[in-house]
Amino acid sequence: MAGIGAVIDGKYEILKQIGQGGMSRVYLAMDNRLNKQWAVKEILRQGAGEKDTVAVNSLLAEAGLMKRLDHPALPRIVDIIDNEDTIYVVMDYIEGESLEYILKEQGPQPESLVLDWARQLCDAFIYLHSRKPPIIYRDMKPANVMRKPEGNLKVVDFGIAREYKEKNTQDTTVLGTRGYASPEHYGLRQTDIRSDIFTLGMTLHHLLTGADPREEGYRYLPIRRFNPRLTEGMEAIIDKCTALDPADRYRSCKELMYDLEHPDLITVNYRRRQKRRLAAFLGAASLTILTLTAGVLCRVVSGNLNHNRYDRLTSVVSSTSFEDKISGYKNAIGLYPFDPRAYLCILEAYESEGIFGKNQNDEFLALYNAHKDGFDLRDAKVADLHYRIGRMYFSYYTGEDGSYSFAGRVQKAYPFFAINYENQELSEAYSGKKLSDCYYQICSFYKRYILESVTVEEASREDYEGLFSSVEETLKEMKGAGAYDCLALYNGVFLLLYDQRLGMQSVGVDMARVQELLEQVYREASGLSVQKEQSKRLRQEIMDNYEAYREALNRTWANGALKEGG
Repeated sequence: MAGIGAVIDGKYEILKQIGQGGMSRVYLAMDNRLNKQWAVKEILRQGAGEKDTVAVNSLLAEAGLMKRLDHPALPRIVDIIDNEDTIYVVMDYIEGESLEYILKEQGPQPESLVLDWARQLCDAFIYLHSRKPPIIYRDMKPANVMRKPEGNLKVVDFGIAREYKEKNTQDTTVLGTRGYASPEHYGLRQTDIRSDIFTLGMTLHHLLTGADPREEGYRYLPIRRFNPRLTEGMEAIIDKCTALDPADRYRSCKELMYDLEHPDLITVNYRRRQKRRLAAFLGAASLTILTLTAGVLCRVVSGNLNHNRYDRLTSVVSSTSFEDKISGYKNAIGLYPFDPRAYLCILEAYESEGIFGKNQNDEFLALYNAHKDGFDLRDAKVADLHYRIGRMYFSYYTGEDGSYSFAGRVQKAYPFFAINYENQELSEAYSGKKLSDCYYQICSFYKRYILESVTVEEASREDYEGLFSSVEETLKEMKGAGAYDCLALYNGVFLLLYDQRLGMQSVGVDMARVQELLEQVYREASGLSVQKEQSKRLRQEIMDNYEAYREALNRTWANGALKEGG
């Protein structure tokens, strides 16, 4: 047992004891070589009994698991020292207070603060769940979260965390904290990612309401029953996290994170679900009174009315204001959420305005993500929707301040083009697949060689020329395509050549080949007959940039030649 003033492994000087468990003590220690404070967990091998062996192995497993982790919200293990009778685990010293202590001292916390904490904890879970294999934490609760003086959180106590084993049907041991633990924690099935989502939801519920789920007689109620000033969006998030059936919860913490970042956007959908539940109840009651024939007749009439209303909402006249168009299209989605036509209308309205900034992106993605699982990927209109979303990002996306980077646009466009590219059944059903696949090739190139630069894989001359060949082949097949489709791709090629000029020159791509492609796109854009305003704007952008891009290419290759010549 280490005493105050003892020096472990010649460098860790014990300053004071700061915690104690069944077979372990935790000390504050000073690293005399680095002049830095650490927490040192001392694990005693007390005897040869089976309980001792299991406990020690559990503590060592916890240390081994944490040593592989690297995330701002997780404490680091920096050293493990085994001195036969005693094991010392050296880790980050976390100065601060637990969320349980804050609850005890201050009571329920403000929603804005809890929302910030929720995002930090959700981000930590996203990291844990993305490990290979995923790590399931299993014991989220206020007592296991420390708030540092600057406000950041740290998740502690990985004693019952485990690696997810896909073939297991249930956990071997019932573990977790009563009240916070999900039903599957009690051995009914294997705990998984959704189990952590449940415990996080219960933790947020406790932080917002002050109602301790560990107390006898505790009964879960929606948070607004405790405090009506809390938002509907937050209530909807927590209710979904804490659903008893894992299938009714968020499928991943990435999905949960989106709602935590846009809680106001789910309020409308939440209200709609509540209305549907009420409508279902009233409908069930009315069936005891109405005859089957009358019911069928009503459904037919209602269906026809809805179809007619949907058609009216998606066929607004051109003089209608932008705001009214968007409102009408949203109402149409409310009627038939899995029909792609209204989504396409929203994108067309954005194109007409020439805008797709962060606000429009958030608004559209909230609608799309809420219903995307119901889309029929075999439907050519759904394929066209994914192509149009990708093209919207590729051509128009900007940040809040109106700025953008080509790589940033490509990154956001990639997933939507990828859906079409990976769906080989679309080859015959969707006439625009080759064009969509050309965008995919450009985005895939960026994703591999530019966006994922940590792989240290650089594009070669052959990689660039292969991409050029794919683009040139698509350009040949574009003769009968619409003007806007052509101009969007032409502009994309322009941006690609300009953005990648340094990379192309450095690997020896022939300048004549690059200039030839630039000239071809410029000529074809110049010769197009355009009527729509958005097409005119896009062509003008190409015309305005042509000289500047051509000169930039010339300078790049000229400078490269000077460097090579010494």
